[in-house]
Amino acid sequence: MVERQLVVFDFDWSMADQDTDRWIYEVNAPELRRKMEDLDGKMQWTDLVAQLLREGHEKGMKREDIEHALRIIPYHPAMIRAVTKLKSRGKTTFLCLSNANSVFISTVLRGKGLDNLFEEIITNPAEWDASGLLKLRRRVDPEGPQHSCKIGCSPNMCKGDELHSFLARHEPAYDRVIYVGDGSNDFCPVLRLRSNDIVCCRTFGGLPKRIARDGEKFGLKAEVKYWTGAWELEELFNTL
Repeated sequence: MVERQLVVFDFDWSMADQDTDRWIYEVNAPELRRKMEDLDGKMQWTDLVAQLLREGHEKGMKREDIEHALRIIPYHPAMIRAVTKLKSRGKTTFLCLSNANSVFISTVLRGKGLDNLFEEIITNPAEWDASGLLKLRRRVDPEGPQHSCKIGCSPNMCKGDELHSFLARHEPAYDRVIYVGDGSNDFCPVLRLRSNDIVCCRTFGGLPKRIARDGEKFGLKAEVKYWTGAWELEELFNTL
């Protein structure tokens, strides 16, 4: 019997049907979106987004422009139904574990009426300054101690470590953990799951590729269920 379960969501392309970091430039500054594409892989990703936020601000991209883009980001109605119904049944806690940032995520959730969904949102910190610049920084300070992940997490955060720390803060152990993700940076945390847990892996992105290539090698224990559209995740959530 499952009396207490945890649902862990990545955010970009897992809960929202877009990548927040890229989307704000696609809506407001296509030339910066192109620059982001050109610099991808040449800079640490969080640092790159922070740099482009500064450049966008200098070019006249305002806070309200960014907030508007986030309010209109593609977000499937089935996703809202799925998480709302599951939470209303009372035995499920929700955690957001994302490489986006606190402002992007909270703005999207507030626009969808989901600002009270998550117990915690673990992500990169960001805040608006008085001039309307969104100041973004890595969760793991580059000037301080670094994580030691060998699975492939970005320097800004080891998602596996963050999940482990959350579970330690919220003992006793959950009867079941369900992880919803799509990207290669979700591979580390799903390796922390047990045989009675579930990975809800979106069929596009780096996660299905990592699972296919390295799942057996790294001893992935959890059951993997694949989904493409939010309606399929809603079907799955209705059985939990």
